[in-house]
Amino acid sequence: MRTLAIGDIHGCLEAFNLLLDVVALRPNDTIITLGDYINKGPQSKGVIDQLIALHERGQLVALKGNHELMILEARKSLEKEFEWLKKYGTSTLLSYSNCGLGATLEDIPPHHWDFLQNICLDWWETKEHFFVHANIDSHLPLDQQLEDKLFWAKFVDPQPHYSGKVMICGHTSQKNGLPLNIGHAICLDTWVCGEGWLTCLDIDSGQIWQTNQQGKVRTAFIEDFYRDKQQKLRLSTIKAI
Repeated sequence: MRTLAIGDIHGCLEAFNLLLDVVALRPNDTIITLGDYINKGPQSKGVIDQLIALHERGQLVALKGNHELMILEARKSLEKEFEWLKKYGTSTLLSYSNCGLGATLEDIPPHHWDFLQNICLDWWETKEHFFVHANIDSHLPLDQQLEDKLFWAKFVDPQPHYSGKVMICGHTSQKNGLPLNIGHAICLDTWVCGEGWLTCLDIDSGQIWQTNQQGKVRTAFIEDFYRDKQQKLRLSTIKAI
């Protein structure tokens, strides 16, 4: 049984599907996705479809990201919907359109809204790790974290959590395409929606798999990405496969 954490997907279905193939998903594996499934990339609908299928098979723990919060807010008023469309929403609605015709929030099916609203969690915890979208207050238990920290705070000098557990998060795009590992915290958002990669981490073995929208694959281990206090990257070879 493996626990596999996947960073921000942002509508990049090709990279996501390829990643699921590359990790050779086993029936007793658990996938923990760190939020931000929609917006920016071209296939938000397809990503949500795939996530729902994984959840129905009992293999997915899905976390909310700030982009899920934004689309849920967009339903509340025309003003909020317009603000969302102006910033991020156009690509998401296009993925729900019929043959390229315009779509609205009403074209998003009820089971997708249910997934975003009710299935996606704020955080998840295992024996040695906890999983959030963005960041945490290191002095507070997970069930007392503020929304601003969990979904919006950047990965800037995060302090070790009082529990002693390692934080696994996304949200803060690593534009070099490499996971950021500072020992007590690991960021897996490697900018697949830009020119980067989608990253999966096997929590127990430390193996990393990365895929991109162009169909490329590479692998390494999380210790290859460790940064010391001077933020010097200790990087061994990343192997293309």
